[in-house]
Amino acid sequence: VQLQASGGGLVQAGGSLRLSCAAPRSITSVFNSYTMAWYRQAPGKERESVASITVGGATNYADSVKGRFTISRNNARKTVYLQMNSLKSEDTSVYYCNASPPWQQWGQGTLVTVSS
Repeated sequence: VQLQASGGGLVQAGGSLRLSCAAPRSITSVFNSYTMAWYRQAPGKERESVASITVGGATNYADSVKGRFTISRNNARKTVYLQMNSLKSEDTSVYYCNASPPWQQWGQGTLVTVSS
């Protein structure tokens, strides 16, 4: 299963973006059974978990994004979101959504570029 993230782009430092990730039809019947997460991978670095959200809505964030990013999900729409505020240049990465722990296949991700 490959989840496709969208909503990335070029933004100035201090700006905001909202990423979205809709579950493909093949998993809509089970989407509500999984903890979902956003990950990111900057050039030359390993992929890291940014935020996760359980089926019940409990959230967890990496220290680097706490207070700036908000993960949410709409179980009816089978979609997970990442609201990113107060963006910094170090947030520049390709962002992916996946389950937590992640499924084997990864989607293409969406590029977020923060200019300083």
